[in-house]
Amino acid sequence: MEQYRVTGMSCAACSARVEKAVGKVPGVTSCSVSLLTNSMGVEGDVDARAVIEAVEAAGYGASLKSAGENTREGVQTQAKEEDFLKDRETPVLKRRLILSLCFLVPLMYLSMGHMMWNWPLPEILADNHVAMGLLQMLLTITIMIINQKFFISGFKSLWHKAPNMDTLVALGAGASFGYSTYALFAMTDAQLRGDASAVMEYMHEFYFESAAMILTLITVGKMLEARSKGRTTDALKSLMQLAPKTAVVLKDGKEMEIPAGQVKIGDIFVVRPGENIPVDGVVIDGSSAVNESALTGESIPVDKVPGDSVSAATINQSGFIKCEASRVGEDTTLSRIIQMVSDAAATKAPIAKVADKVSGIFVPTVIAIAAVTILVWLFAGQSMGFALARGISVLVISCPCALGLATPVAIMVGNGMGAKNGILFKTAVSLEETGKTEIVALDKTGTITRGEPKVTDLVPAEGISEQELLKSAYTLEKKSEHPLAKAIVELAEERKDTDAAAGEEICDFRAVPGNGLSGRLGETMLYGGNRNFINEKAIIPETARKKAGEFAGEGKTPLFFSRDKEYLGMIAVADVMKEDSPRAVRELQNMGIRVVMLTGDNERTAQAIGRQAGVDEVIAGVLPDGKESVIRMLKQKGKVAMVGDGINDAPALTRADMGIAIGAGTDIAIDAADVVLMKSRLSDVPAAIRLSRATLKNIHENLFWAFFYNAIGIPLAAGLWYPFFGWKLNPMFGAAAMSLSSFCVVTNALRLNWFRMYDASKDKKIKNKKKQEEITMEKTMKINGMMCGHCEARVKKCLEALPEVDEAQVSHEAGTAVVKLNKELADDVLRKTVEDQDYEVVEIK
Repeated sequence: MEQYRVTGMSCAACSARVEKAVGKVPGVTSCSVSLLTNSMGVEGDVDARAVIEAVEAAGYGASLKSAGENTREGVQTQAKEEDFLKDRETPVLKRRLILSLCFLVPLMYLSMGHMMWNWPLPEILADNHVAMGLLQMLLTITIMIINQKFFISGFKSLWHKAPNMDTLVALGAGASFGYSTYALFAMTDAQLRGDASAVMEYMHEFYFESAAMILTLITVGKMLEARSKGRTTDALKSLMQLAPKTAVVLKDGKEMEIPAGQVKIGDIFVVRPGENIPVDGVVIDGSSAVNESALTGESIPVDKVPGDSVSAATINQSGFIKCEASRVGEDTTLSRIIQMVSDAAATKAPIAKVADKVSGIFVPTVIAIAAVTILVWLFAGQSMGFALARGISVLVISCPCALGLATPVAIMVGNGMGAKNGILFKTAVSLEETGKTEIVALDKTGTITRGEPKVTDLVPAEGISEQELLKSAYTLEKKSEHPLAKAIVELAEERKDTDAAAGEEICDFRAVPGNGLSGRLGETMLYGGNRNFINEKAIIPETARKKAGEFAGEGKTPLFFSRDKEYLGMIAVADVMKEDSPRAVRELQNMGIRVVMLTGDNERTAQAIGRQAGVDEVIAGVLPDGKESVIRMLKQKGKVAMVGDGINDAPALTRADMGIAIGAGTDIAIDAADVVLMKSRLSDVPAAIRLSRATLKNIHENLFWAFFYNAIGIPLAAGLWYPFFGWKLNPMFGAAAMSLSSFCVVTNALRLNWFRMYDASKDKKIKNKKKQEEITMEKTMKINGMMCGHCEARVKKCLEALPEVDEAQVSHEAGTAVVKLNKELADDVLRKTVEDQDYEVVEIK
């Protein structure tokens, strides 16, 4: 996506106009304009010059966000997004407001203070009504000049046949001023004729104060809106401010301080205690504790030793470290986070399309209503002043801004809240859709579990000590690259008070894939591996076999060891579950979400982990393409979110309605996902769903207020209720209401900053009776022997031939058949039906 800055927009009608103009440019596949950040995201094979010309032809300005400038060193630098997001609008509006008030106060004194409450005036003006009128006109002209932006923008957009909010303000204030000027000239004529009563009558036809008050009140509203909008981008601005400005690199053995943007991949840089890490890198010397809360929201420092990675904008808290730069510039983790947040602000949520459609025709419709209102009241016999006041009220009370801001302000605040807590939504669509999840599919390794096997039990044979067993296992396993071997090596090296880590070097090392290891230590042969492998080398006692069965039932992998023909013992290794996984699963279930675990592990281990985590369903022995197939099958039951961290999860993450990547996972998984959890905690999944639901609720509130405000305000301003209740709206009150409407919408969105996304006490289940019945009347069959699509079709046909079966979803890749029943059916009947086709039914759930 290429991002552009857009200038000159004042309301939702402007953004709709820009979108429409750019959408017509050949090669543009999608375009979304954000009124909130005055930015535009364009996708497609299109020249930037063509896009900018289309925006300019529509009456606005545009420039590429990535446009750079050449520094003295000739290095092209990216324009600072932080400077662009700086609130420059509020100070300008504040100056305009102060100047306007300086002239408005004497104008109101003249027009209302003297006329309504008989406040005193200088003798030269007291009985000189023409002079009073001329002074009011001059004061109003001054205020109109101060606020000329409304007229320039309003009439410019009208010229381009795309009227906006400024057009409504300009027409309203212009009509008031124009009619008042006519009344002033008519008064001078009456004065010449000596018609005192006509002079007084025309005096009451002045609307100079309305024109001035409309402009001033709209400026107040614009200033409040600008200040509130500035707060919605605080999260993005705070992220940008984290970027370190300088780095200390080693050049020819000497330390040299250079701008962080000039660090290149492979450069060696040093970081002292208390300093920010300038770019992403790998520690090559030294150790320290690094505070990564800026990126992950996790306040506990992370220990770093040689070989560990560090990220830009994190803080080195204790030791001196030397690092090699691995990612610089826009490729650093911080830059990628900023880009994600920025992209989300530049995209539009599906719900915004409703407001966009209305905004596109809103202003022309309002102008037509105002014109009809004036004509109707004139035909009804009212005076020109009365009819004009009603028409002007319609123009100035109508607010397309509230409609245009309803969605983007909530998206920006919600996205910023997520970013501060390490939850990154890549687009506005992902922020809206995550909360609609009905089924969550969880990868096991690295998602529910840590993904790092650990030794859980040491069970030496009779007469063998733990130390001797561990020493022999370490001597053999340190030659292996297998993750289970790594767990044993780590434990041995941790036990520094024993000589387990001091094993002798082994020779004739040999790995037998899928079975185990062997090697010679002096004159002795060492063996390690699964039960079948060791059973051929030594006699495994029955007690050890029984214990191994218990370990397997607990999701642990038992490894056996022998020395020549002597059985040494067993070491149990397991991928330890993350502390927060069971709680996260419970929270998801309490939110009415079905939780399914997908894994390539064997059925027994998977079921053990599934029981510990508390998931609703376990699907084991699934290959990467099989995971994608399972996700496709689950999508038929409802909206599916897939949570994973590995390369093998990428197809499933892409296939799911919402892909959620654990942040510590691979770049491929992160790129394939819609949401990234930087803390790598499963408890962030329910938090992301809560935040999405709260944001969508806030958008609904904003849209309701925007529609409700206009639906109530326009009929009142037009005088619809005047014949019945005598209600009529002064144009000045209409302008005040318009000013406050957008402010209220933005302020409501800012309430999201206080939303507690980790508070599970207020979770509400999204009940769907039909889906609950479907789940209750479903059975999943684990079937062995299906090899291809023909096998799927055969099993599907025989199952759907049963009258109790409405549908059978069969996958030979996953080795499953999900059967939807219209009434209870015994498992034996299902089993026999499939096994009659020469397939093996392993399990029915």
